[in-house]
Amino acid sequence: MPVFRKINMAEQLSLLDPPKQKNAKPRVIYFDIETLRSAQDVGGWGNIQKMGVASLVCYDSVDEAFSEYGESRVLDFVQKLQTADLVIGYNILRFDYTVLKGYTSFNFASLPSLDLMDDLTKVLGHRLKLDSLAQATLGQGKTADGLQSLQWVKEGRFDLIREYCQKDVEVTRDLHLYGAREGHVYYQNYAEKVKVPIQWSLDKFIKK
Repeated sequence: MPVFRKINMAEQLSLLDPPKQKNAKPRVIYFDIETLRSAQDVGGWGNIQKMGVASLVCYDSVDEAFSEYGESRVLDFVQKLQTADLVIGYNILRFDYTVLKGYTSFNFASLPSLDLMDDLTKVLGHRLKLDSLAQATLGQGKTADGLQSLQWVKEGRFDLIREYCQKDVEVTRDLHLYGAREGHVYYQNYAEKVKVPIQWSLDKFIKK
């Protein structure tokens, strides 16, 4: 089982949104889900809620730590989401929240959320892969993909799925922090590195 590392992000977060009160800072939860089943396994993309959770990893900006939730602890994670000032992920509105709907009737639309993919799609008019943004913006990419994760499910290698899921959360977090700080991110369009202006600072999404 991988060891979930503590990463001190307090300084970066405070630069993005300085707290009004001493030692107070917003709780931002970044998360990602890897599923037990593929779209083909459940009869198509219209049945995302049937895919199930193989691994769910989140990063909590207040605890400054990663946590992993297996399928048996999904409802614990849903409770944790309700403590967040902002929930951030990549394709969480269409995908991750829908996977979670297979376990609960909770209204995820009630959560303060920033879906980085959804926001970028509104700016560009087309979707981008997280790996394309991470490679161009951060100089690092994903360590695997969804197909590999599903193969690991068949092999019972949930340790590898957790490692992969945590890396995706780390990349998502770092991409958001870069964009919030710099006001732009990059993606690779063939040989061209394209700059995309965005507005991801916390004060735009978190009410004082």
